[in-house]
Amino acid sequence: MTPSSGTSEASSTPGVPAPLMIESSVVEGLPAEGALLLRMSGSLDAEGARSWSAELRGHLEQADLAGLRPVLDMAHVQLGGAAVLRALGETTRARTGRPDLIIVRARPGVREAVHLARLDGVRLYATLDEALRELARAAAHRADLPAWRSQMADPLRPSYEDLRKEVRALRARVRTAPVIGMAQGVIMVRYGLPDSGTAFRVLREVSQRFNVPLRVLVSAVVVARAPDGAVWFPGRRPLPVPPLRILAREGRDPRYRRQMIDAVLHEALTLGHASSGYLRCVDPAVNALVLESDHGCADTFLDHLVRGWDEGTADAVACLRGRRVSVPDVAADTLLSEESRRVLLATGTRAVQSIPVLSGTGSCTAVLTLHWPDAGHRPPADRTEALAQLASDTAAWLSWYHRSVLLDALEHLHRVLADRP
Repeated sequence: MTPSSGTSEASSTPGVPAPLMIESSVVEGLPAEGALLLRMSGSLDAEGARSWSAELRGHLEQADLAGLRPVLDMAHVQLGGAAVLRALGETTRARTGRPDLIIVRARPGVREAVHLARLDGVRLYATLDEALRELARAAAHRADLPAWRSQMADPLRPSYEDLRKEVRALRARVRTAPVIGMAQGVIMVRYGLPDSGTAFRVLREVSQRFNVPLRVLVSAVVVARAPDGAVWFPGRRPLPVPPLRILAREGRDPRYRRQMIDAVLHEALTLGHASSGYLRCVDPAVNALVLESDHGCADTFLDHLVRGWDEGTADAVACLRGRRVSVPDVAADTLLSEESRRVLLATGTRAVQSIPVLSGTGSCTAVLTLHWPDAGHRPPADRTEALAQLASDTAAWLSWYHRSVLLDALEHLHRVLADRP
């Protein structure tokens, strides 16, 4: 592959976190022709679809003039739906009589939308290698296999599980977006930044540098007291990792939030002999539970959680009361809302237990929830005690993480922005 021949932005409106980028490069080595690979990244919405379509047509015209087959890599396009269909429809209509537009690595929502719309002049492949092999076969005048062979048997067609995961991720981003907006506004005013796009880029860079999830970082920016001087938290000293009786396993890095959160859930499932479960943490900026890790939970139930319907779930009650909540018989217990009961029963859960993770001041910072398929299930006393110890370990680690890793990230953010010319 030759070096990139060009990069362009389809949208540069201030406040858009991730403008769409198109990077072009030539792929050599085919038997009879090369390909122009157009890598896209960023977000595509209705507002940016028209400019993106025009930008794409410019790249395609260059490919046609150079005798190259266009291949569009959409692996890192975050949004899709009607905007993608409209842009692709306009583009392919303008290319009537020219080689098909080949798309590789498209996200499930884009693949399914293109498939159902049956756009002429668009062909979908799972990987770049597969697309290039197809181009080579066509160049050798072999049978040109269609990109979509069967609605039922095509391995490229996204499953409903893929689509559910993408929709769930979009819903989670929608819930996070207001907090990101608040954090952008805070640092724009505090440091005199020219626009929200600059604020977002700095937040993202700090998030990546310290391996702190963006959601966690922006929430901390919103709730932390404003800095008063060159140092945000003067007099702060490094804290040792607290002694952890259950979570202290070799190879676990306490600075890596995702690894530790997954470890907490794994230990809970093992201790409780549970078939499935999940962990939600409290986002202090919005005072709401946010799903952080899950195992074995049905998609229908996870969809129920990310919709934000917290009333009447066992973990919401445990969070509010600050103590363990057991539901030995989901069908008969009056604690749950009718919607929560319906979803749990429909997904095969008959018993539930939620264990709150309480800070040193007694506030709930997270909740562990375990599911069992048999009504009447309760962990024995020794397992219940071990789960309580796990919750204590988790509280100690979370406190250390927030006072060490997260504050380190905030300090760095302050230094970078305070020193900005």
